[in-house]
Amino acid sequence: MTTPKGSSDQNENQALDHHQTTSSSCMITNCIVPAVSCFHPRIRRRKKKTDHRNNGPELVAEPVDVRSMSFVGTHEYLAPEIVSGEGHGSAVDWWTLGIFMFELFYGTTPFKGMDHELTLANIVARALEIPKEPTIPSAAKDLISQLLAKDPARRLGSSLGASAVKRHPFFEGVNWALLMCTRPPFLPPPFRKELLSDDICPETHVDYY
Repeated sequence: MTTPKGSSDQNENQALDHHQTTSSSCMITNCIVPAVSCFHPRIRRRKKKTDHRNNGPELVAEPVDVRSMSFVGTHEYLAPEIVSGEGHGSAVDWWTLGIFMFELFYGTTPFKGMDHELTLANIVARALEIPKEPTIPSAAKDLISQLLAKDPARRLGSSLGASAVKRHPFFEGVNWALLMCTRPPFLPPPFRKELLSDDICPETHVDYY
C-alpha cells in the first residue's frame, strides 16, 4: 500500500510539532529539576565561637559585638567605658553584676565618692580595692575582680557571654537548668507584724505595708 507524498509530509510535520511541543512543555517551572535535592538539603550552620579552654564548641547567645552610645542607670553602677563616652557593648552588664556582688558582700559600692563627679572619676581612674573585712571566699573575690576589669575586652563575659561567668568556680555546683526549682541556701523567716512595736518611738507613727 502506498502513501501519498502529501500525507507523508503532513505526518512528519505533525511528529515534528509534537516533539517541539513536548520539549517546550518541559521548560515550565514545575518540570525544572532543582539543583539541590529536597531529600538532602544543604543546611547552613552558624559558626560557633570556640572556647580554647575546652575541646568542644560553645554557643554564644548574647550579642557580644553590639555597640551603643546611650545609657541610663545609677552613677555608682556605670562602667568605665560609659563614663568616658567611648561607646559600650554588652560587657557593661557584667561590670554591673560585679558592682552588685561587691555591694552584697561589703554593703557599699567600690568606687563611691563624696558626690557624683568624684564617683565617676573613681570609676575611670581608681584601682579596685577589695576590703579585708568582712572575709569572703576567695572564689568570690576572684569573680568580682574579673567582672570589674576596667578594660572591657579583658572583662569576664565580654567575649563568651554568660557561659564564661557560669563556669567560674564561684558557681560550682549550681545546676543552671534547674535553678528555678532549687531551694535557696537561706530563707528569711516570715514577716510577723506583731514583732514590731510602736513603744520604741511612741511619738512616731509607723505605717505597715
